[in-house]
Amino acid sequence: MILGEKRRQTAADCATLDDLFRRAGVRRPHAPALIDPDNRQSFTDGAPRSLSYVQADRAISAFAARLRQLGLATDTVVALQLPNTVEGVIALLGALRARLIVAPVPLLWRQQDMVDALGRIGAKAIITHARIGNTAHAALAMHVAAELFPIRYVCAFGGDLPDGVVPLDDVFTSDQAEVVAPPARPGNPAAHVAAVTFDIGADGTFAVARNHMELVSGGLATYLESDAASDAAILSSIPPTSFAGMALTVLPWLLSGGTLTLHHVFDPNTFAVQCHRQNGGIIVLPGPALAAVASAGCLGEQTKTIVTLWRSPERIGASAPWRSKATLIDVASFGEIGLLAARRGPDGLPAPIPCGSIGAPRGSASAVPMCEAVRTGAGRLALRGSMVPMHAFPPGAERGHTTHLSADAASFVESGFGCALDRNTITLSITGARGGLTTIGGYRFCQRDVDALVANVDPTATIIALPDVLLGQRLAGAAADCAAIAARLQSANPLIAGAFRLRNAA
Repeated sequence: MILGEKRRQTAADCATLDDLFRRAGVRRPHAPALIDPDNRQSFTDGAPRSLSYVQADRAISAFAARLRQLGLATDTVVALQLPNTVEGVIALLGALRARLIVAPVPLLWRQQDMVDALGRIGAKAIITHARIGNTAHAALAMHVAAELFPIRYVCAFGGDLPDGVVPLDDVFTSDQAEVVAPPARPGNPAAHVAAVTFDIGADGTFAVARNHMELVSGGLATYLESDAASDAAILSSIPPTSFAGMALTVLPWLLSGGTLTLHHVFDPNTFAVQCHRQNGGIIVLPGPALAAVASAGCLGEQTKTIVTLWRSPERIGASAPWRSKATLIDVASFGEIGLLAARRGPDGLPAPIPCGSIGAPRGSASAVPMCEAVRTGAGRLALRGSMVPMHAFPPGAERGHTTHLSADAASFVESGFGCALDRNTITLSITGARGGLTTIGGYRFCQRDVDALVANVDPTATIIALPDVLLGQRLAGAAADCAAIAARLQSANPLIAGAFRLRNAA
């Protein structure tokens, strides 16, 4: 599926994600490719896995073959709700090898969120895990499928699966060496839609579709800015459930042909062990957590590069100067619209955003053009470039009344973030978050929707968003019976339910 006209050739070449993986596999077939978190069994089923490129390639082919055998046609959308483990990467690449479109969804989404989002994009299957934390995600997916007639299959890793769920664990033991290639699609394979992610604005949630070239371009921006070595060792605590998540983890790994070690949620002791075992390379973690992680001694002494993801980019300017010998790369994420990566200089301070063309690595005579940034007449940041999507999804959404992605006549997409222009330096600074939203770590909510959800459960209850040093914001709720309202909200969203549990405990 190709949306709109083909763009001019850019820095992101015409390779698909599967092409990048195959190149790395041919070059280093027996080198370690993917490594699970050490504490995997604390949050999901199965012992930690470690796969070489040969083993990963076999699992990807077996996964792709399984999806095609189910009868899923080319360009079918399949949803992925998986932990930050080897399965998540295998499922993403396997679905793309089968020439399907992946739609990663946040782990905290529950039944109604998934029904609304997946129904809008016409998903035909859900790939998940039997258990992630305390939630039975395979059972949750079956409830979603029961509400959405187009969902034909629910597939899951793990044991004790509900009746009707297609088991997937055997893709790691299959002898399948190669999947039968689906019929070729017209045009450049890298121009076809590869992934659909979900963003949220003041008017609600909307789908954002990207082709392979746009995904590679986003990953290339981080890869070049970090000056990653070939065969780089990368340790990431950011799951590939968003554009930024993929651009900071899966894409740099594919571009370098190195080793990707995964860390789920955050366990300080496990993370420290993984850092010291890696003994160098690149570490990827949330920007607000860097100071606490560094002061706790969790970072390896030999770490060469740290990449921090800021989902609330207006907070970068207030972060402490970086004094460590490791190189620090700030990545400002503007929802699902785009991202900007910048290395901190000798003063340890965050770099401003150039108004106009931005290349990677910044300041280099050989910098590759990545993006353009401007301030709109309304005082908000807008982006265009090889990583920025331009078209609504699904096709035709622009003719409806639901919220959708739109670009202006010059192909700029407004991010919703307020910004100021320094006319002396011709640089931009982010001054405010998207209006009407509450941002908690990697999750964003329309505050009016949160208010309506709580009021529907208990009209006398109240919930507000408060500042939080690590998460950006946190929710605090008050009700006559906090325990009861928390229990009723748990099935809707654990973060909202937690606002009442925390208040009740206090």
